[in-house]
Amino acid sequence: MDGQLLWALAAFVVSLGFVLLTIIKFKMQAFLSLILGALLMGILSGLPFNLVAAEMATGFGNTMGSVGIIIVFGVIFGHLLHESGAAEQIANMILKAAGTKNAPLAMNLTGYVVSIPVFFDAAFVILVNLAKMISRKGKIPFITVVTALATGLIVTHSMTIPTPGPLAVVANMDLNIPAFLVYSLIVSFPAALMGGVVYGKWIGKKPQYKDDFANAFEDEFEELEKNAKSDNSPKPSGGLGVALILLPIVMILAGTVIGTNFLEPGTTAHSVVMFIGDRNVALIVASIVGYLALRKYLKKSFADIIVGAASASGIILIITGAGGAFGRIINQSAIGTGLSDTLAGMADATGVGVILIIVGFVISQALRCAQGSTTVALITTSAIMGPMLVGMDGVSPVLVGLAICAGGVGLSLPNDSGFWVINRLSKFSVGDTFRSWTAGGTIVGLTSLIILIILGLFANVLPGL
Repeated sequence: MDGQLLWALAAFVVSLGFVLLTIIKFKMQAFLSLILGALLMGILSGLPFNLVAAEMATGFGNTMGSVGIIIVFGVIFGHLLHESGAAEQIANMILKAAGTKNAPLAMNLTGYVVSIPVFFDAAFVILVNLAKMISRKGKIPFITVVTALATGLIVTHSMTIPTPGPLAVVANMDLNIPAFLVYSLIVSFPAALMGGVVYGKWIGKKPQYKDDFANAFEDEFEELEKNAKSDNSPKPSGGLGVALILLPIVMILAGTVIGTNFLEPGTTAHSVVMFIGDRNVALIVASIVGYLALRKYLKKSFADIIVGAASASGIILIITGAGGAFGRIINQSAIGTGLSDTLAGMADATGVGVILIIVGFVISQALRCAQGSTTVALITTSAIMGPMLVGMDGVSPVLVGLAICAGGVGLSLPNDSGFWVINRLSKFSVGDTFRSWTAGGTIVGLTSLIILIILGLFANVLPGL
């Protein structure tokens, strides 16, 4: 490991420590702390002074371009479901079908399925109000429900096609798609249960959480319950709420599947289908359709709902953008390529088989930790590992590829925009975000690695490997 990389890693530790210290100890607003941390990282890591501010702006802008519209319209959509009572009706329906005891499992499975076609941030924005209602109605610790939902969402976001990261891994490593899909489900499903349901229930039993039934949202519930007592107007059915949630999911999935597999790129039909399946378009359409379907149940005008959603999403947007700026600076330092090259060199010296599964996981996990983005970690690591596996005997490229995907799940730190989406929408403290989101995801990743190692021991007799 060269001196430049060591210096960049030291700069990363100092800047991350600064962010955590100022937020947790000195209660600095997260946006300011992340921006100052990005500046500190850029200066300490040796980036040219004239590039630090420019790269921060690029990181902020790229993140806003990626998730800005999704967050705004996702919050609008969530407000429509919440204000109309549809979220409460869905919660009642899920609790009735699954039972209170199994509600965390139901939320985990919901996240697991929804995040296959839907971008993680958008899916969490859509479903977080449902998590609030289930916690409230079922008297289930809110941290249990959020952990179950968030880990269900991140595991398929990171490990299952057609999400962008896993698709890039398949492409970079020239993997067998059917085999990758089958084994990704075999690995990711029990991992999601372990990190989301088992761990979520365990942490919910802690004294500080066991009686927190989305208490931070008490004002919202009081307003809804007050209106419910004085109003005997009809409520939307839970089925309608589910159908509305499925609308953007179906649009995105249809665009991905049909546009990728059945239509010729460049044709009018392909362009139309890909437009309809764009996640931004899907959420815009879902918000408009949601208003039209629910307007008779709403007590507020659409304009008032948009204003409320804009107010709620503003702080989320700037913190998420600041996290993107921090991640961009980290990625532009020597960590961006030096860490990958150093860890990849370990693989050349270790041989084949199970060791390469571990090395793929370690590289991806290190990059995920260092620069925040799951997708960037997956793309970078698979580009490194792909050429190394060509012509190697005794190695399953599919299992190595899945190990790379598993490495992108855990160790979410404040340089990850998803960390702040969970933090702000759940009204968690930074510590609670670490204990639910970061810890739950890390358990998912490590559980996946263990399963992959076991599969690797029998790779020569398992089909498709």
